Parts: sequence; C-alpha cells; structure tokens
Amino acid sequence: MAKQYDRSAEDLGNIVALEHVNVQVEDQGLATLFYMSGLGLTRDPFMMTSIDNMWINVGRSQFHLPTGKPQRLRGRIGLVIPDHESLLQRLERMAKPLAGTQFAFAERADHVEATCPWGNRIQCHRPSSRFDGVELGMAYVEFDVPVGAAKGIAEFYHRVFNTMARVDTSGSAPAAHVSVGLGQELIFRETAAELAPYDGHHIQVYVANFSGPHRQLLDRNLVTEESNQHQYRFLQIVDPETGRKLFEIEHEVRSMRNPMYARPLVNRNPVQTNRNYVPGRDAWVPDALAEQMDDPRVEMRRQRFAEASRRAAQ
Repeated sequence: MAKQYDRSAEDLGNIVALEHVNVQVEDQGLATLFYMSGLGLTRDPFMMTSIDNMWINVGRSQFHLPTGKPQRLRGRIGLVIPDHESLLQRLERMAKPLAGTQFAFAERADHVEATCPWGNRIQCHRPSSRFDGVELGMAYVEFDVPVGAAKGIAEFYHRVFNTMARVDTSGSAPAAHVSVGLGQELIFRETAAELAPYDGHHIQVYVANFSGPHRQLLDRNLVTEESNQHQYRFLQIVDPETGRKLFEIEHEVRSMRNPMYARPLVNRNPVQTNRNYVPGRDAWVPDALAEQMDDPRVEMRRQRFAEASRRAAQ
C-alpha cells in the first residue's frame, strides 16, 4: 500500500512571509561593521544605496536600517546562518572596531548570540529541521510581552489574520507562536520584567487574503495608516474578545500584488575573500535540503505544521 501522507501538514496560514524588521540606527558605518562584516549578511545592491538608509538581505528577508535615533526591538531576532566557525571569527574581528558600543557576542549551547552596537539582540542558529529546511534566513522575531498576554495574542492572529497560532507552555514562560511564512514565526513570550517603552520600530508581513484582515482591523478601529492600494498598517494587538490592548508593534501589511512581493534578493558568500578567492563562488548557494523528499527532516516539518494546523482549527 502506498504511504499515507498528512496533507494538512503542507498548509500555510494567511500570512505568507515575514519580509523585514525595521529599526533605526545612529551610524551607517557601525551598522555596516555589525551586519555585514560581523554577521556576514549582504547589503542590497539595488535599493537604498545612499547613507541615510540601508537594506540588509538575509535569505528572503531583510533588515531595514534608516538613520535616526537608535531603536531597540523589545526581544530578540532569530536568524539561520550556516558555518558558525566562520561567524565567530568574523564577530571576533569586530571587537576592536565596535569597541565603545553595546556590541557583544557569545557562543551558547544551540546558537550564537550577538548584540548590535545599539543593543538589539540577534540569535544566530545553525540550519536544522526546527527552521523548516531554511539554510539562510530570518526565522523568527521574539517579543517580550506582559504576563497573561500570550493566549489573547495567539487568538488575535488566528481570528484577525486566519493564520496558525498556538500557545506553548513547555518553556520558561508561556509563549504565543504565530506562523508568518515558511519556516518563519512571531513569538510573544511572557515576562514579569518591566518592558521598555515602544520606540516605533516595525515589522512587515505579506498576506494572501488582504481584505479580510483589513476588515477585521477596521471593525476594531485598529488601522493606523491606509498606505496605498497594496498596503496598510496597524499598531496595537488586542484581545479579540474584550478589545484590551495586549502589545504594541507596528505591522506593515502588504498584499501579494505588491510589486515587491517575492523580489529576488542578492545574498553573498561571506567566506569568499580576495585571499581565498574561487571563481563562481561569490554568491551564497544553499546546500541541498535532502536527497529525497521523504528525508526525516522534511517529515518533521510536516508533523510540526500538522500540529499547528490542528490547533488553529480548534
């Protein structure tokens, strides 16, 4: 008998991609040292090429780094970056150029933690089945939220955006996990610590059903900007039952008809230098995920999405 597959494991929620995180930086030179020379990421060669902003490519996602009063995301950003030996060597070389800033890095049990010159925390993971086969990319953005907020936040995304969301209570604190693309999620982890005031940083997502969430947000008086035909914004995440504000983070919401959806992004091979140059290896090329589609890593991904789909349907 032919193998039976759980077809629901291939489903995606209505949010199809986490495209960028936007935080202001004070100095484009210091940002270059951290994001490109340290992390090994790639400045977009086509867009924002002046000194007032830079777009940094990481797989299919980006950091947007306009010049201004530094902003700090209240949480952590999770990246998948291969070759941690080279990553640690690059970060070590940045210790002197970034001295006097908040730059720091440390090797943890399952990731490398790096702090940008203005205090934003980046957690760099190796590629694994946890990240849906992504070899280079932005896997998650994790926010610190007040105690008791996780359940309402998960319900907000499920109801308003019709995307898969669940609350995980197995860790150190309850956390809402929200699917925002293939191998990507937003995590809202409860903390009893006092949260810093929101300073205006934002995230950007693409959605398939564009009008449905817009209508839901309008009904709750949450739309803050009608940007254009392809985009709107909102700021507050609320309890869908009571309307109580749970967390603030501006969302730039775009439709899949936006001309920039799925725009190809250039990613370089950071190991390539003038001293070890090999022709044809300037661009980063991912390794094969599996020799065949029934590889155990792919099966683990199917099971994880199946669980999330079942929880969202409840």
